[in-house]
This record gives sequence, C-alpha cells and structure tokens, in this order.
Amino acid sequence: MSLNLEQVGRIARLAHIEISPAEAALTRDRLNDILGLIEQLQAVDTTGIEPMAHAVDASQRLREDRPTETDRRSAFQAIAPETEDGLYLVPRVIE
Repeated sequence: MSLNLEQVGRIARLAHIEISPAEAALTRDRLNDILGLIEQLQAVDTTGIEPMAHAVDASQRLREDRPTETDRRSAFQAIAPETEDGLYLVPRVIE
C-alpha cells in the first residue's frame, strides 16, 4: 500500500495540520517508507511462535509493601479551609 499526495493532504486536513506541497511530498515518502516496513513485518511467518507481553522475559524485583511516610492527615486537615468527616470540602465547579 502506498499513499498519494491527495491522501496525504486529506490526512493533514483531518489532523488540522497545514503543510506545503513540498512538505506533503516529503511526508508522503516518509509515510510510504513506514507502510513498506509494516508490510515487511506482516510478511514474516510467525506460525508456532508464542506471543510475548514484553521483548525481555524478566520479572521485576519486588520490595516489601510498607508505608514510608507517617500519617499526617490531621495536620493537613487542620490547615484546610473546610473539612467534614475527614474529607476536604471544595466549591462546586459543575452545575
């Protein structure tokens, strides 16, 4: 599949991008190169190859899930303009 200048212009209009005719020609060439690469990748026979979630089959080291900060909720709520039942009250912004 390859794109022509008319298709590139339509894509630019849909994306609200203004491009000159020279830029359109360069963009067409670059997009056609990308589409050619995609066609090459789709032509590869992947029969029998198991899909992977990530290219590197590794697991992350996990750390113990424990709090690192002290509970300062009461101190923060003491300086808040308005609170109620442990929640911050804010002005209504949507009617």
